[in-house]
Amino acid sequence: MSLVRLSLLSLFAVSSIACAAAHDADVDPETEAAIDEELTSATALSRALTFQGVVYVAESASDTLILSTVRRQTQTMFGALRTTSIGVNSRELKEVDPKTFVKTKVAVVDPKTGVSTPMQKVTYRYNDMAVVPKSMARRSALPLALLGGSYASQSERVLKECTANDSHARDFATSLWYVFEPSLSQCKAAIATEQKAIDAHKVSVGQVSKLEVERLYIPTTVRLAGNKTNNSASYPEYDRLWSGGVKPNTLVIGLVNGLIDHDHGDPVDDSGYRDWLETIREVSKVRPGMKVTKIEPAEDLTTVTVNGKTHTGLSFDKAIQWELDGTGYPAGVTWSDRKAIESAYGKKLYRHWITLSVPVTVKIGAAAPKTSTLEILTYFGAESDSAPHKKAIKNSDVFIYNGHSYIGYGPLDPSRFTASDFPASYQILFIDGCVSYNYYEKDYIPLKPGGTRNLDLITNGLEAPSWRSGWALGQFLGKLVNGKQVSYLELLKSASATDELRVVDGELDNLYSPTKTPITVQ
Repeated sequence: MSLVRLSLLSLFAVSSIACAAAHDADVDPETEAAIDEELTSATALSRALTFQGVVYVAESASDTLILSTVRRQTQTMFGALRTTSIGVNSRELKEVDPKTFVKTKVAVVDPKTGVSTPMQKVTYRYNDMAVVPKSMARRSALPLALLGGSYASQSERVLKECTANDSHARDFATSLWYVFEPSLSQCKAAIATEQKAIDAHKVSVGQVSKLEVERLYIPTTVRLAGNKTNNSASYPEYDRLWSGGVKPNTLVIGLVNGLIDHDHGDPVDDSGYRDWLETIREVSKVRPGMKVTKIEPAEDLTTVTVNGKTHTGLSFDKAIQWELDGTGYPAGVTWSDRKAIESAYGKKLYRHWITLSVPVTVKIGAAAPKTSTLEILTYFGAESDSAPHKKAIKNSDVFIYNGHSYIGYGPLDPSRFTASDFPASYQILFIDGCVSYNYYEKDYIPLKPGGTRNLDLITNGLEAPSWRSGWALGQFLGKLVNGKQVSYLELLKSASATDELRVVDGELDNLYSPTKTPITVQ
């Protein structure tokens, strides 16, 4: 199983990504041609998504109560879509439009007593944008389901019937909407059994069976319609990046890595530590000569003392070599001392701000070459505190986060940010956490001064695995700064090892063209 960065607040969960089949639908040739031309990422296509649902409320229920009841239900479609390999745009499907509500007075009949109770039946239509895998290019309908209003009190039944019911699912017993999987065969059987009992209770016009009102599973069909986006090459605004945004004549990459593993012991033993160093090494391969120019709080990175002996002549490059190659240790040290040296040195890096720099010469278009700097402002050990993320975002042209998403309620939750937390200059934000397309994409754009004119967002539609994430992000950054000015598609392909419906948004209004404005970086 792959370690994925979804995390429920402080919970770090291990899971495998479940995929379920959908039904094929006939597509006319014209629509089929349009689908073939669509391109939103290396692995995903954009779709307009709709479904219908129904809730029952008291006859006197207010509009506010009706809206909250509907939102509680639409949230449960999150898991139904996620487990079918579909990422949806609006945070937990909360963007419900009350204009679609149709209210009907009904009499709810108890099949045991025949007593009826007046209630309101409210049907609604939910509309959103979604990303689907390219394998679903010709699918327009998926039979799924929502959870009824009482599902939280029937968690054990839902876990057994409509989740994988493994340790991962049970970790989310209080957030069943995240792991709800109606495409499972046993869930389909449970839905059919429930429907059979409802159908057996005959009611008159204007009446509804109490079994219908209290049902646990609500079948619905999710419709997918073509949403043509970018069908030509798009590029980052390379000229704006290399000109310097947050610092004159400097391209600053803000790289924040979180702790990944569940048991937080020695930070050097956390898999996130290796991911972090792998990213930096891959960039250094493309831009050799990159050195540490600053560390905050201050540390001496040339020495370390373990077991009463001080080792000198050390460096950040050595730490990378120890971790990734298992070589480069001081001469004559024992195996146990190697581990002690790694640990002591890692503590000097852990939760420190490290700046690595390398000089470059940049020529943009017909302008004269300029001496510039490629800089990485980086931090390892981030958890729930937003401070490291805010510092990196405010002070970088390209911000990359590799870590847990905390189901969107963690340090990168858009509600924790304001416009003042972003620089006014052009910026790329790459949030490489689980389901970041749903948690962050839509809500960040309004926060950025200038909106998409100054912001490109890269997010994941599904859970992106932690394994190989450091290497993949290093490949992405290496392509970004190698001086060849490749397209976004090529950039995404370079990080394909961890691509789970990864998409770029905000790039459609970018103006840069490598043919019109060639750039040389030496």
